[in-house]
Amino acid sequence: MKVAPRVIIIGGGLAGLSCALRLKEAEMPFLLLEANKHLGGRVQTDHFDEYFLDRGFQVLLTAYPEAQRLLDYSQLDLHSFQASALVRWQGKIYKISDLMRHPLDIFTSLITPIGTLEDKFKLFRLKERILRSSLPELELHPETTTLEFLKNEGFSKSMIERFFRPFFSGIFLEPALNTSSRMFELVFRMLSEGTAALPAEGIGAISRQLAKKLAPVSIRTNARVLSLQDGIINLGQAETLGAEAIVVATDGIEAARLLPDLPAPAYRSVMCLYYAALKPPWEEPIVLLNGDNRGPINNVSVLSNVCLKYAPEGHSLISVSVLGYNDEEELEFEAMVRKQLVEWFPEDAIKWRYLRTYKVKHAQPNQNPPALASLQRPVKLRQGVFVCGDHRDTASIQGALLSGRRAAEAVLADLPS
Repeated sequence: MKVAPRVIIIGGGLAGLSCALRLKEAEMPFLLLEANKHLGGRVQTDHFDEYFLDRGFQVLLTAYPEAQRLLDYSQLDLHSFQASALVRWQGKIYKISDLMRHPLDIFTSLITPIGTLEDKFKLFRLKERILRSSLPELELHPETTTLEFLKNEGFSKSMIERFFRPFFSGIFLEPALNTSSRMFELVFRMLSEGTAALPAEGIGAISRQLAKKLAPVSIRTNARVLSLQDGIINLGQAETLGAEAIVVATDGIEAARLLPDLPAPAYRSVMCLYYAALKPPWEEPIVLLNGDNRGPINNVSVLSNVCLKYAPEGHSLISVSVLGYNDEEELEFEAMVRKQLVEWFPEDAIKWRYLRTYKVKHAQPNQNPPALASLQRPVKLRQGVFVCGDHRDTASIQGALLSGRRAAEAVLADLPS
């Protein structure tokens, strides 16, 4: 017998899936509505011409507590990036490593012109100090911008410009490093505790694993909500739905459309271009950063160096990240990016086969101070209406998953069993 849902979740991204799993655990009947054909929101992967193409360059930080709680890492078959980075500066490529994990790289890391010798020791001490602080303690640290935080820590201009700016720009999706220092400390801790990893079959495997835990009868895809008013969901064609509790688990822009009293957050954009190559430009599972901070490219990664399954046998898959959003025609935009790639790899990049570009306009909510004055924003808006997503926590996989659970627990606290 079909049980009428007491809760309706709008949005089947990570936050909506996390919310649904917590309600399922509590045996609370729910229905999850997803506007698109597939669940997962921004965390999806396309299988294109035998390559796994994530919809934008994304990684899972394995130390995220909520990811550890919800995901089966062994089933995902995770493959990790090396705790190092390549930096291209003034025509040469240098390597900088986490010396706690790669002590054999001490010589090359210490003599590289990416920062001073003193910077390397400050980086080591910063890691030690952040690891000694608990996650709740990090929230008590004064909030400033990431750039001001790094300056206050005494890092040199060369270290900030050649390493920190391109590395964390790729995470925060903004080159000015205006993101809250609390987000920086959280990410820095997660990178220090665990690794940055990719599931063997793409980042979308995270969404698929979560979705498989839910009964198909509790999910409706291709069900875009046109409006939400007075607890009534309008799906069009004279179809309406109601429930005791409604959870809006969409991105911040869509949440503000459905809930006009909710401010719409500003969003950061990113574009990701994929190329196929017969051989990789380097062999290690490591990211290459643009230390010159010139040209469209922020970072380049050979994903098949991290996990061979990302590309067919004997081929390499190369990901190129460009910050912001560009309205140029796809091939014109690709030609601009290719020009810089050929400058970097003159003998190789001209031969790379272009596969596809993903333009992610609403990739990540802006988290400039005072956005993280509190790491968690309220998930209950009013009686019977709840909201979750990475715009309610930190802009991360951790934030999306945690906000979904928080919303579900708020629902359970309100509804009689």
